[in-house]
Order: sequence, then C-alpha cells, then structure tokens
Amino acid sequence: QVQVVESGGGLVHAGGSLRLSCSVTGLTFDDYMMGWFRQAPGKEREGVASITWSGGTTYYADSVKGRFTISRENAKNTLYLQMDGLKPEDTAMYYCAAVLWTPFMTTAEALGASSYNYWGQGTQVTVSS
Repeated sequence: QVQVVESGGGLVHAGGSLRLSCSVTGLTFDDYMMGWFRQAPGKEREGVASITWSGGTTYYADSVKGRFTISRENAKNTLYLQMDGLKPEDTAMYYCAAVLWTPFMTTAEALGASSYNYWGQGTQVTVSS
C-alpha cells in the first residue's frame, strides 16, 4: 500500500522560510516523478513545483520561481520543498504527490494535479503579514 506523508508545515512571518518534507513508502520511489501542490480555501489546487525521477529536471510555478526549491533524496524515499521569502499569498495546504515518470511529460502535465496518482493528506502553511 502506497503511503505519502507530508511534514514541516507551520506558521511563519512574511519573509521567513520553511522546509517541507514528504516521505513515500509502498512504491519504487526513483521510478516516480514527484510534485508539490497547494490549495488555499475557495481556490483550486495548483502545482507549485515538480521534479523528475533523477532530480535532473525541475518545474516551478511562476509565482514561486526564485523563492522555492524542490529536491529529492532517492536513497531516503523523501521529497523536499525549501520555501524562502514566504508571502501571505503562499498560505495554503501543501500536498505531495507522485506519478510514474514518463519521458515526454510537458510542463503543464508536470504541474497538473490530474497527472498524479498518489497523494498525501497535506501539511498546512500559514504566512502572517
């Protein structure tokens, strides 16, 4: 059974930093593309960042480029999201997700929630102004 568990969320002041982690069990982690998504109240779930199985290619939403960094440690079956320069508009529930990697995924597919099969329960990030 696949389990996806996020951690590291919390309350932070604007300009601060947080590091999210996502631990995955029940699948061959380095066969999977991984992504971070977020959903604020009343809004659709949106792709934040994703990373290919090797970590060689990353994708970012325009709203987080230059502030967030996605990475993975395949030996530990763990995905990370380093978030710096946080803004109040980054406040949301953050989700980790996995999809079996394919070589011809477009940027839209890489950041599209509908592409992903396995999801965690989320971790809340709140940024105060």
